[in-house]
Formats: sequence, structure tokens, C-alpha cells
Amino acid sequence: MSLGTRTVPVLMYHHVTPAGGAINVTPAHFREQLAWLRDHGYRALTCDEFAAHLAGAPAPARSVLITFDDGYLDNYVYAWPLLREYGLHAVIFLVTSWIGDGPARACTGEGGASLPETPDHAECMRRVAQGEEADIALRWTEIERMRAEGVCEFHSHTHTHTRWDKQVGDKNARMTDELAQSRACLARHLGEVSDHLCWPQGYFDADYVRIAQTAGFRHLYTTRAFGRNQPGADLASIFRFAVRDTTGASVGRRIRVAAHPLLGPAFNAWKRWKRGQRYAG
Repeated sequence: MSLGTRTVPVLMYHHVTPAGGAINVTPAHFREQLAWLRDHGYRALTCDEFAAHLAGAPAPARSVLITFDDGYLDNYVYAWPLLREYGLHAVIFLVTSWIGDGPARACTGEGGASLPETPDHAECMRRVAQGEEADIALRWTEIERMRAEGVCEFHSHTHTHTRWDKQVGDKNARMTDELAQSRACLARHLGEVSDHLCWPQGYFDADYVRIAQTAGFRHLYTTRAFGRNQPGADLASIFRFAVRDTTGASVGRRIRVAAHPLLGPAFNAWKRWKRGQRYAG
């Protein structure tokens, strides 16, 4: 793989909500970030376009992939209207057991309807632990609305988002069942299942990769930030970097570094070295 081969940075989000807390971006900052992408001529790829890029097809010089993990209600209430406004595409990886039924709730830009609560990540996790996913996760009706205009697409983030390697029992058997249930759920509700999978909590090992590939997944998304998504790259280790609650210009600098043929590899090597030093200490 040549040093000058084009890289497509993959952005990782979880929440877009006015609530505070970790791994959250406010609607105001999300707007700034999307505006920066639009104003600097960036194209937000679909998964098919991204897969074609990895297979060697040309992608626009200024390309990113925008991803969201888990499938939170705030993705519909706040993120989707802004993506639509700025003409940018996003990918949402669903924890399929969290997704419920019922009518679509209100989202921004739709008149005077009161918006549903969209809590921070810590509160979302507390409610999941209490079996209250319906309060904080998407509904299938909302997913259909988001799909209908082609702004968002939906893929697997497993069925329950469980770290089976930390549980008692056969983790491989559990993951095999997770992926089967997730695929069945997506097929039943969306009529299709892709070969794109995002690992729960970023964990995977050689067994999990083999199980996912056997289940029909080829493009496997990680939480590893310091690598390059170039043609010919390992499809079992797609790199993503977390987007913080910061300005569009700040995210833009990170995107430019990630895509740069010289600065990108140097930055990644430095960050890996720095992380190694921290763990060694």
C-alpha cells in the first residue's frame, strides 16, 4: 500500500443532545461540524461507497464516513434533522434488542411539538441496565422515517451490546447467537442485512472476527483511532476516531490530519507510542 494512497476518515459519534456528559455532542456543535464539512467541500459517503473505496474504487478527494453507535433517540430528535439540512449522510449501528415499537416521536424543526427527553450517556446506560431502553432508544417507525429520505442507513451493532468475554460461559457461542439474532431482527424490520458490523464496546478478538465473517459480515468497525482506511486495508479492522463536543474547526483539523498522506501516519505513530508509554508507566 503506497504512502500516498487516499484515506477516508471515519467519524464516530454516539449522542447529539443538549444534555451534558461524556461522548456527547451538543446540537450547536454538531451543526458547526456539519457546516465545516459542507463549507469545505466534503462528501459523507454511504457504506457502499466506503466499501468500494476500500476495494480500490476512487472516492472524492474530500470524503468522510459519519457513524453513530447504538441507536439513541437523540439521533432522530437532533442529529437527523441537521444531517438533512446540511445534505450529509450518516450510518447508524443499531443494538437491535433496544429498538422498540410505537409511533414516531417529535424531532426538531417540526413545529410546536414538545421534544422527548434525550439524556446523557451515563443516564442512558442506567436505563438500559433497568430494562428501560424504550425511553432512550430509537423506534422502528423513526428508523423508517430516517431511511426514507436516504439520509441515514442502519447496520448491526449486535443484539444486546454485551461484552460476553467478561461473562461466565462460552463467549463464542454467545456472540454467534448475538449476530444471528441481530441479523434476523434487521431482516424482519428493514428487509435487508448488510455485511457491515460494529463491535460492542469496541472489543473483538480473532474468534469474534471468524464468527462475524462466518455470519456474513465482512466490514468490521472498531473503536481504534490510529490507523488509515485506505484501499486494500484490512476490512476486519476499520479505524474510527471519536468526535468530541467541540467546534467544527477543531474537528476539521482532526479530519485533515487523518487524511494527510504524511501527517496522518506520523500522528498515528506518535499517538500509539504515547499510549504505549502511558500503559508501560
